[in-house]
Amino acid sequence: MRDGEGRRDEVHEGAARAVEGGADHGPTAPTGASLDGLERRTGGPAYDGLTRLRAARTSHGVVTPDDERAVADEVRLPVAAVHGAARYYADLRGRQGARHVRVCAGTACFVASGGGRHVAEVSRVLGVPPGECTADGRVSLQEVHCLGYCYTGPAALDGDQPRAGADLAAQLAGEAPPRAPEPVVRAAAPPVVLRGVVGEEPSWQVWPRILAAVRSDGGPATVASRIRAEVATAGLRGRGGAGFPTAHKWRAVAGSDTPPAQRYVVANGDEGDPGSFSDRVLMEEDPGRLLEGLALAALACGAERGFVYVRSEYPRAFDRLGEAVAQAYADGHLGDNPHGSGVRLDLTVVSGAGSYLAGEETSLLRSLAGVRATVRPRPPYPTDYGLLGRPTALNNVETLAAVPAIVAEGGRAHAARGVPPETGTLLVCLNERFLRPGLYEVELGTPLRDIVLGLGGGLARGARLRALQVGGPLGGFLGPDQLDLPLLGAALAEAGAPPGHGSLVAVDDQVDPRDLLRALWEFGARESCGTCTPCREGTRIGERRPEAAARDDALLDTMESASLCPFGSRLPAVVRGLRRVYAEELS
Repeated sequence: MRDGEGRRDEVHEGAARAVEGGADHGPTAPTGASLDGLERRTGGPAYDGLTRLRAARTSHGVVTPDDERAVADEVRLPVAAVHGAARYYADLRGRQGARHVRVCAGTACFVASGGGRHVAEVSRVLGVPPGECTADGRVSLQEVHCLGYCYTGPAALDGDQPRAGADLAAQLAGEAPPRAPEPVVRAAAPPVVLRGVVGEEPSWQVWPRILAAVRSDGGPATVASRIRAEVATAGLRGRGGAGFPTAHKWRAVAGSDTPPAQRYVVANGDEGDPGSFSDRVLMEEDPGRLLEGLALAALACGAERGFVYVRSEYPRAFDRLGEAVAQAYADGHLGDNPHGSGVRLDLTVVSGAGSYLAGEETSLLRSLAGVRATVRPRPPYPTDYGLLGRPTALNNVETLAAVPAIVAEGGRAHAARGVPPETGTLLVCLNERFLRPGLYEVELGTPLRDIVLGLGGGLARGARLRALQVGGPLGGFLGPDQLDLPLLGAALAEAGAPPGHGSLVAVDDQVDPRDLLRALWEFGARESCGTCTPCREGTRIGERRPEAAARDDALLDTMESASLCPFGSRLPAVVRGLRRVYAEELS
């Protein structure tokens, strides 16, 4: 999930069907959901609309009504849908200067600068407030909530070039050399996901063998069943936070009565939880493994088409994946009849446009369809009604990167790691406050104390750990007296801090908890898509009166029980967790 704000789409289902040429997705399609299925009459999905709108803004600084009409005509979407997208996504709104700087205001960078002071410093040296552009159009500044440099923050993107460190403002002012070091990456358990990153095994070793089995062992359906069985035996669950069994999702898509050309697999590379950078490392350093995992998922689901959705704050990851896709076609892994198997598979890399909420699966699929990334009610679930109204399996980057090893070694080897039913490993991200920040692959069930004090070495510079944010802004806060908890979803969820995407952000005693609470509510208000009233209005109240809202149990209960998606329903638990850890200061 990530950056974006907006209101509910009001495009009627009938109008959407008219644009689609009268396509009817059947009685299970929810009212208005056919907007997700708008497709160009030339046969391509309408996601090109976001790319074209971004190009217009880059070209002349702002998306104009003429740009919206031109894009609507090119991608065959209603002008209203294109206009809604242009006003929804952070990368398309407002004026962009010739020099566009995105500064991170996420939790890790907030903590690294002692309470977000770096944003004001960057604003001062650039001479422009956040969200604005200088009168001469030379410089614009945008706040975002994670750039994936949590281990060396605070951070910014100057154009597409990363800058990070305590002297961030000086770097952007040209008074210090630019730098953005890569993280320490270590496999603290026998690696599953990090095999390519730590140099143990190149990618695309499993896929050719699987396609050879397709030729000799009964065809695609038989081999697909075997893949699903191994993944089920492994106990692999989604690593994006929800923890849903991967094999169940694939089985649902494979069991649909639609032809392969009308099923989809999607890799969710919209990592945006402040404190997480594992997906960025995987997409940049070992993109082939993600693509191989997505290919195996496609075969397991009986799909011929796949997409990798990459958040726009990861420009290098987008470029590396594009290069890796081109190389995979050149090497014969993709396309029509790869390795003489008789199957077909095409993969496309797509960039987001600045929406934290696009990390939620129904929102991501709307964004991929070229419209606003608002949440769609479920059911129906994407496995029944997903991209373009077709059955879709959507998995996050880390989940898919684990699949080649599982298929190669067998599910039992993976299931032997961890603590059943939570098997395998998890990538854990440690922020800049740690003595040894970086990315670690650890076995599920490892005590937090071993990670925080052992791998991380405790806090740097003699600082005192005051709180630990687990799992990003939708995870929760733990106190230093809770480090004996194991890295397990059930145990951490019971403690009020589910592990989410694996980030551990240490908060030292130099951060005022009132500032942290204010930043949490501001994040909620800025990133709410606005679709449901409890989240939209609740976060706005929190932004105006952060401490009062944190003590308003009726408000928190309403958000928790009535919000449409986890963004609104999880925020109250995070606020309550912060109150619990800082009981004296926030009483």
